[in-house]
Amino acid sequence: MIYRSDFPHKIKVMHHVQIPLKDGVVLSATIWLPEDAEKNPVPAILEYLPYRKRDGTTERDALNHPYFAGHGYAGVRVDIRGSGESEGVLKGEYLKQEQDDCLEILAWLEQQKWCTGDVGMIGISWGGFNGLQVAACRPKQLKAVISLCSTDDRYADDIHFMGGCLLVDKLNWGSTMFAYNAAPPDPALVGDKWRDMWRQRLEGSGFWLEEWHRTQRRADLYKHGSIAEDYAAVECPVYLVGGWADGYTNPIFRMLENLSCPKKGLIGPWAHKYPNFAYPGPRIGFLQECLRWWDKWLKGKETGIMDEPMLRVWMQDTVPPQPKYDERPGRWVAEDVWPSARIKPTLYPLAKGELAAPGSKPVVEPLAICSPQTVGLAAGAWCPYGLAPDQAIDQRIEAGGSLVFDTEVLKEPLEFVGAPVIRLRIAADKPSALVAVTLSEVLPDGRATRFSYGLLNLTHRNGHEKLEALEPGKAYDVAFKLNVCAQKLGVGSRLRVAISSSYWPIVWPSPEKVTLTVFTGESGLELPIRPARAEDARLPAFQPSENGAKFASVQVRPDNEHARVSLDHHTGIVTVDELDGGGLTRIPDYDNWEYGASTHKTYQIKADDPLSARADIVWDKEFGRGDFRVTIHAETHMRVEKDNFLLTATLDAYKGGVRVFSREWDCRIPRDHV
Repeated sequence: MIYRSDFPHKIKVMHHVQIPLKDGVVLSATIWLPEDAEKNPVPAILEYLPYRKRDGTTERDALNHPYFAGHGYAGVRVDIRGSGESEGVLKGEYLKQEQDDCLEILAWLEQQKWCTGDVGMIGISWGGFNGLQVAACRPKQLKAVISLCSTDDRYADDIHFMGGCLLVDKLNWGSTMFAYNAAPPDPALVGDKWRDMWRQRLEGSGFWLEEWHRTQRRADLYKHGSIAEDYAAVECPVYLVGGWADGYTNPIFRMLENLSCPKKGLIGPWAHKYPNFAYPGPRIGFLQECLRWWDKWLKGKETGIMDEPMLRVWMQDTVPPQPKYDERPGRWVAEDVWPSARIKPTLYPLAKGELAAPGSKPVVEPLAICSPQTVGLAAGAWCPYGLAPDQAIDQRIEAGGSLVFDTEVLKEPLEFVGAPVIRLRIAADKPSALVAVTLSEVLPDGRATRFSYGLLNLTHRNGHEKLEALEPGKAYDVAFKLNVCAQKLGVGSRLRVAISSSYWPIVWPSPEKVTLTVFTGESGLELPIRPARAEDARLPAFQPSENGAKFASVQVRPDNEHARVSLDHHTGIVTVDELDGGGLTRIPDYDNWEYGASTHKTYQIKADDPLSARADIVWDKEFGRGDFRVTIHAETHMRVEKDNFLLTATLDAYKGGVRVFSREWDCRIPRDHV
């Protein structure tokens, strides 16, 4: 990975540029510009986030935006209303207010002497979401978007639900924003009004998690901001980027299929990070790839980027299971269009203990499974970041609590690209149940590496809006997609399908212990088999990873991290205990501004009791310089009953060690077919 400061254009940085909105709120931006931009205006590249450019994304911003500025663009990083040094209150994610504010930002950029009036938007996760959402508003200034790790459907593919199952990450992410929203602006930038700004945030941001958990169907809360509601609304060119280790890869394939605008897709082995510095590697020259996109759509230069295949993905090769990878072996492959007519769905029927060969007709036989609630502990995180041990580990740990179906040992490599589909004839002995399905490569020595999985809340078998309880004992035919993948299985390996009735702590358990019955002969796995393509070997190589210069910071206090799973043999409680952070960082160039954060997460369950599930998340944040100190302590706790979710939270804020704000929440939320 290369760090650069020698660019074609000399750049200048403007901190806390104020952008006034029509309602009187003033947003804060950091802007990187070529020094001569007022004489020779340039297009702007906007990144619009709530993650605090003064500290939260400072190091990342320094890697990306100066690079754009050094190549003849304005890098513009804006804190969303109510975050960082921007005034107002942030009351939710992806609100209409957020999109309306962005439209005003675009109009403001158009009026600046240093801007040509043409703007691109780039962002990962939240910034990837709102780039698509703003594109759907069709502002005249927005000429192109690069959207990383984002979604077109906030219900089907976001931190809220997976297959209608309630993700534990809903609580995780809501707790993260609960703490973020309580953070103060930097007084060195906003002056004495920092107190009023901070107080407004503490009193006005609210507890988003209550509304999120009360809304358990695909309702307006999730439809808003989901461009899947109207793909035709997006007309500007869109470059969609993701990684196989990320939680947001499925939407890329849907958007390539459904968007009618100019579009491209790129999927590497990466987790939830920009590909120029992501793990697992290999990293690529992603910023150079961005420049090819921006030069084409913002400057009208022919770069050849649209002459290349629509979809390019990293075909992952055989690898032993590990919780963290520095590199994933594989190669780049491509398809000119998506869906690709070259890829052939091939059905592998389920037989007793066997994934039978295509075309065979196994005997119909009922196989029952009542999984321990601990199945899922080897699943890793729903959305890995690649920096800690957060990926799926050896799936042999899960096999004893699952129905397992293996192919014969492969005599030839098997490659596929796309979404595998599981087709099940299945019954449950309770009115509410979920089914989890994992796909793994079983290596010759028995280790099993998961490469895809999927879940379905069986009460959602007919959709996520009209829910229907199960009739206990009745068999239903269901089919659902597993996570997209590009995988090569090696000679000597076997392909494994594992089916379970629980997947904790990825999703909350069903209200009761469930026995599922799967009928072999009437169930099977459909794989998107991809034949070899000679053109793959002639794909142009990506350039080496380049970044802007490293941002200067001082580690005042080191981080403290651990991730443990333990079983209390006296109580039967299995505990996942994760600690991350606790360090303190100083930024000399920001008047020695200091910031730090830690999060402590614990998840507990008993193998035989779904109502024993609980999650506890504690955030501590610290900001200051010299004698000025502000600390935030935020806790969220969730337990379950058969008919309710029990959600509690506390928020405490301190100035100089004295508590200046405190509030508690206590919510009993009815379960709605979850």
